[in-house]
Amino acid sequence: MSVTDDIAPIHVFLISLEITERTSLGKQTVSIGFKMALHWGICSAGKISHDFVCALSTLDPTLHSVMAVAARSAERSRKFAELHQIPKSYASYEELASDDSIDIVYIGSINTEHLSLSKLFLNHNKNILCEKPMALNVKQLTEIQSLAKEKNLFCMEAVWSQFFPIYQKIREIIASREIGEVQIAQATFCLPILTKDHVAMKELGGGVMYSLGMYTAQFAMMVFGDETPKSVSVSGHLTPEGVDSGANITLLYPNNKMATLVYSGICRMSNVAEVGCTEGKIKIYPFWCPTHMEVTHTKTGRTDQFQFPLPDSKVKPFYDNATGLRHEAEAVRQAINDGKKEHPLMSHEASKKLATFVELVRNSLGYVIEGDIASQLSISKL
Repeated sequence: MSVTDDIAPIHVFLISLEITERTSLGKQTVSIGFKMALHWGICSAGKISHDFVCALSTLDPTLHSVMAVAARSAERSRKFAELHQIPKSYASYEELASDDSIDIVYIGSINTEHLSLSKLFLNHNKNILCEKPMALNVKQLTEIQSLAKEKNLFCMEAVWSQFFPIYQKIREIIASREIGEVQIAQATFCLPILTKDHVAMKELGGGVMYSLGMYTAQFAMMVFGDETPKSVSVSGHLTPEGVDSGANITLLYPNNKMATLVYSGICRMSNVAEVGCTEGKIKIYPFWCPTHMEVTHTKTGRTDQFQFPLPDSKVKPFYDNATGLRHEAEAVRQAINDGKKEHPLMSHEASKKLATFVELVRNSLGYVIEGDIASQLSISKL
């Protein structure tokens, strides 16, 4: 075995350009630095993979290139490749894992396959971006992250919300105390999705927490940062199939701060999020993929409006604001270009906190799966 056998292949376009222009001072030469292009592999040909490739198509094609797609059906894989003009299509994930032209694999399969597929690609020295939830519980997540560290590979859970410009703007406002100190965070995410098998069926890793509730949790964790709640109260319902249909969650933090989170897979709500501060408030919508934000200053009554429009893709996505997936894709490219094995906005520790929260909530509602260790977990880990 050579010393490079355990190092993921990274394909680099080295672009060194010299531009000569005439100015009043004579000729001026400008050197442009090096850029690295990521060669993507797409695991599964479902709706979220479709939208991810749509988002990639809005980025610089010299920096993001989709090399291959794989699905368990040769026909689905072929049609996906034709639609998105992808050079190669495979009828097995093993073929995708063995493709040496690929630097990183986006995993968009059903929840129950995330563990096995993450391990498959990591064991083939591929960096991975795995759709949330990366794992069904903390034990599975630890297994994936440990393997990524052993292989010295980039590994990230695809919580796309964290990479939207509006989330960055919120972090800046909170850090600057422009409208005072944070006191309350509220987030509601309700959509009628329980009719979908992958949400309704326990054997497919179903449950509305995985689909919707996680977004409310990641929002609260972003707002309160390193602060740890003193208590977490959960009330909600299970379906006859044994998965959660929705819940109301209250997190109490020191100094009278709190977060209230509501999610449901039965009805549709406005799905906004708000941050209440001592001297103003922030409102964003749609909060999990926001393009609009209002910042109200209590003393003056002034409300500032912020708009961050998204580009359209040539192929129409399935989900709202799906081209916003471009933000996490570019963040991943930059992180790998910088030699990082995780991204600070969605680090291994951040994923572990989120998985801990999800497992605690599920178990408190009576939704338990094999490998859960909720009895060993604590809110001090949030």
